[in-house]
Order: sequence, then structure tokens, then C-alpha cells
Amino acid sequence: MATDSGGPVPFAQWAGTLKPQLLQAFESMGITHTTPVQEKVFQLPNFKQDCLVQAKTGTGKTIAFLVPALQNLLEAKDLDRSFVGLLVLAPTRELAQQIVDECVKLTSACNPPFECHIAVGGSSKKSHLSKFLKGKPTILVATPGRLIDYLSEDAARNKLSKIRCVVLDEADRMLDAGFAPALYQILQQIPPKASAGWQGMCFSATIPPEIEKMLPMVLAKGHARISTIDENEAPTIETVPQSVYPVASVDDVLPTLHSVLSCAKADNPALKAIIFCPTARHAGLLYHVFGHTGGAAPPKLPVFQMQSRMSQAQRTRTVEEFKQADRGLMFASDVVGRGMDFPDINLVVQIGVPGEKDQYVHRVGRTGRAGKLDGRAVMILAPEEMWFVRSNPEFPIKNEGPFTHPKAGTWPSAEIIRSALAKVPQQTKEQAYVGNLGFIKSLMKRYRLDAPGVVELANRFAKAFGCESIPELSPMTVGKMGLKGVPGIVVEGRGLVKGPVPGASGFADGRRGRGEGGRGGFGNGEDRNGNHAGASRGGGRGGRGGGRGGSRGRGRQGQSATASGGFGEEPKPKRPRW
Repeated sequence: MATDSGGPVPFAQWAGTLKPQLLQAFESMGITHTTPVQEKVFQLPNFKQDCLVQAKTGTGKTIAFLVPALQNLLEAKDLDRSFVGLLVLAPTRELAQQIVDECVKLTSACNPPFECHIAVGGSSKKSHLSKFLKGKPTILVATPGRLIDYLSEDAARNKLSKIRCVVLDEADRMLDAGFAPALYQILQQIPPKASAGWQGMCFSATIPPEIEKMLPMVLAKGHARISTIDENEAPTIETVPQSVYPVASVDDVLPTLHSVLSCAKADNPALKAIIFCPTARHAGLLYHVFGHTGGAAPPKLPVFQMQSRMSQAQRTRTVEEFKQADRGLMFASDVVGRGMDFPDINLVVQIGVPGEKDQYVHRVGRTGRAGKLDGRAVMILAPEEMWFVRSNPEFPIKNEGPFTHPKAGTWPSAEIIRSALAKVPQQTKEQAYVGNLGFIKSLMKRYRLDAPGVVELANRFAKAFGCESIPELSPMTVGKMGLKGVPGIVVEGRGLVKGPVPGASGFADGRRGRGEGGRGGFGNGEDRNGNHAGASRGGGRGGRGGGRGGSRGRGRQGQSATASGGFGEEPKPKRPRW
């Protein structure tokens, strides 16, 4: 592959090559010089050449593939605007919307303007498909899944029968997301490359074997190969300072997060941070805690959220607002992990562990966009989550020990978080619990937990989230999670599932209660309401101590109750309190 050399080149250099409409658009957009990837693509023998381009996200690659494609559409004398001339496939809704926004700007000087349509999940298929079929969708930007939905309609398939250019953007990311079958299906349903002769462009940060396998369906033999990635340049993951702040228990995660953000704001009033959470519901909870509902965010820092439970309109608006913001906090799930370019991010915080190693890399990369390596990345992990650091020694994560800072004592973080959680609706906290339970269950082998251990850990997180009691789950949800009959689960209409499990749900001492007796772990013989209750689950398995058949001491309302060991359910279900 050819590699980058030389500095930025003025767009004026292509004044005799590019259409005046495009040059006028650059001027109105305030773009004066090319980026390295744009320069390399524009230097190809002609704008109709197929190419495989290896470039990082945030380097200007969107313009690099849109300009040649739009140039060819503008030059075409037989273009029928009622049909799709340019098809761009992207892995996420947000990236697709960014491409559409750039396309609209680049075609603003065209007369008549090109219609640029978008087809993504999370929006009304019926409404968008109707506009697509009735309009003149010369340009279509789509995610693979939604385009497959479109192609199930004969009329929509016909709209793609005159394609002139196909672009795969973030190709490796699409494959990582499991879109390979959808991509093959799309390429089989549009006019074949060999007979139709459309131009193909593939942009990707990496070129794994799966992409090479797909290329013959997209690129012609002899296609150009371009790379703007310096082989001697250290990857972002090796240059961004990375730390982990271990906490004593799950109860300390949110207070530590508050302290980290408050101290970072004190050091840099223009703090712009992304806080990654394991699930969408978790991100939504922290948005409420630190945002307007709970008000725990440091002063003068606007708070945003970006997660998959939001509507497409909400996500699009948030992307634009956070891009324009010169400071702020964004609580996010992995919809922000890759493919979205937010300027000036100087801190990335990860609450809990990522689902995959690649997610960690992409999250850290939010601080290293387009070579800007002035940020840092930190993790805040409970003891049960430290396995991630131990299992990935290739990441330069420095164990800093518990978080300390000269100004850390300025804010009563624990009290601020406790007060903020009290203001958040119970439903929001319970939804975060359900999401967290499913996430831990999906990684139970890495956590080295059995099913009761998964429930026990999730229940302790529920308490840390401020839930008034162990949240109820529908029988269907319990079944789908594979947790039917697992002690510690509270089933709607049936109550708490009981069983000889060490340290289920009381957590008065923050431990699993292995030595303090049986299932409860409430400590000192107290029930969930703080009343002394005889043995207080003193039997059960006894946490390596007592035998299995001793007194369980359910002990509600200060009365002891006995039952033989084994599994069962409360006869009169009541949601157990902490």
C-alpha cells in the first residue's frame, strides 16, 4: 500500500479537476486543505477507480470517499435521480447520520440538489421507506440491517437497480458487529459488480482476512490500495495514559466516579469527558444521577447521554450538541465506542469492564482522535471486576490504588451520590439492575461466578444503585436469562427464590457472608428491616461453616422462622427490603 507523505494540500490545487459545486461547498464549509487520506484518494489516476483505503476514524475519510463519488454523479449525463446512484454502508446509525450531514453540505451548491436518504434502525421504517420510494434517492446511506429490510420490498430493490458506486465505511467494524451475512446478502441483491461495473470503495482501519475475502464482490482486480497509517507510529492504546482505580466494594464505585470527575474539573475547567457504562440502562441511570434529576455533576458542566435506548432523533441531536460543546460529560454505552468523532475529549472513564477487549481499545481511542493524544483514560473497578486488568497485561493500565487527589476531600462525594440517587425514579434504577444482571450473566465465566454468584453480585449493585429492594423480574425475563430457580432472584408474583447460597442479598458488611452464616449476610443476626431475627439465615450452607440443614431464619418483622435447607420460594411474596 502507498503510505502518506507530505503536508496538507490546498483544495484549490484541484480547481481544474473537481466540479465548481464541490469547490464552492468546501469554501462554505470553511475547509481549505486536504487531510492525508483525502490527498491520497484525490491523487488516484481518476475518480472512478476502485480503492481499498486503510485509515483511522477521525482523519477526514468521509470527504475522501464522498468527493469522488459525487464528482462522478455530477459528471454523469445519463443519471436518473429517481434511482440510487451512490450507496454508502456504515456500521452504526450515528456514523450513517454523520455521513448524511457531510453529504448535504457537500451538495449544497448543486442545482438541483441531490436527495440524500438515510436508512437506519431506531427510526420509523414505514415513514423512511415511503419517502425513499416516492422521492429521488440519488444517495442512500444505510446500516446493513435496515437495508436488508428495504430489500424485502420489490419496489425498493428496483430503486437500487442502477447503482454507480458502493462504499463500505468502517468495514472492519461492520464485520465485528456481525454484519457479514447482511453484507453478502446485500451484495447479492444489488446488480453484480462484474456486469454492472459500479465503482467500489472500501474504507477500514484494519484489513482482516474477512475483508480480503469479501473484496472481490466490491472491488475490481487491480484496485488501488492506500494506507495513511504509519507502520512506525505507536497505536493509540500504547500512547494514551491509562489507569485503574480499584475500589473496596461496589458501593464505592459511584462516589469514586464523582470524586474523579470533580477533581478533573478542578484541574481543567474545560473538562470534556465520556463515561462508558456496561449497558444502555446503566448509562441512563448515571445520566439521571449526574444530570438535572440528581444534580451530582460538577458545576457548569452540561450532562449528556448516548445509548441505544434513545430514539434516533434524540441520538442525532445529542451528537450535534456534544460536538459543539466545549465542555461536558457524556454517559454512554458502546454506541460511542467507535466511528463517532467528538473533538477535544480529554478524559475517558470506564465504569466496570467492557464486554470485549476491542471495546476497551476503541473506548480509549476516543481520547486520541486524529493524532490528538493529550487525553487520558481511567477505569473504576470493583474487586470482582479487577480480572479484566489481570487478564489483559498487554494494555498499559497502571494500578493507581484507591483514587487520591489533593482536592478530593473538598466534596462529600458519598453523600452527594446518595442524595442524587434518592431523586432518581425507582424504575430507572431497577432497569439498570436488569441490564447489569444480564451483562454479568453474559460474562459469568470471566467473572468466575456461578449463577447464584451472578445474582448475588448484581443484587449488590442494585443496592449501590439505590434500589429500595431487590427488583422484581418477570418469569419470562428470568427464563430468558437462564436464571430460573436461582437463589436471590425475586420473581413477580412469586417472591424471593430461596436457597443455600452464601451471602445473597443483605450485604450489611459488603461481603458474601461466607463466615457469618448462611444465605443472608445481613450481619449480626438482623433481617432486611434491621430487626434482630434469631439466627438470621444462620443455617443454609453456613458459608463453609454450618451444615446445610440448619435454621434459615427468614425472620421478617423480627421473628425467626425455620425451614430445611434446599430451594423454594416465599409463600406470600413480598419484595425483600435491604
